[in-house]
Amino acid sequence: MNTLSQLLFTNWDFMRIVRLFIGLYAAYQSVVLHDTMLGFLSAFFLFQAVTNTGCCGTQACATPPSKTNTSKIEDVEYEEIK
Repeated sequence: MNTLSQLLFTNWDFMRIVRLFIGLYAAYQSVVLHDTMLGFLSAFFLFQAVTNTGCCGTQACATPPSKTNTSKIEDVEYEEIK
């Protein structure tokens, strides 16, 4: 239970608060407008805010670092043109 309370009450940054407000506002509008799709969208944003995940929560969007070795510099040969 300690990990659940840590998940809910720590690491509240700007984007997590924005997701919470978007989710709450969308939930309110879905009730007022009787819109089911907006309700699903609000549930999505609220889930992201509560679990502190984003669209790339597993960092699947990150590009892998380049595997080329840049520390080796090869000698370059120049040819003089007359």
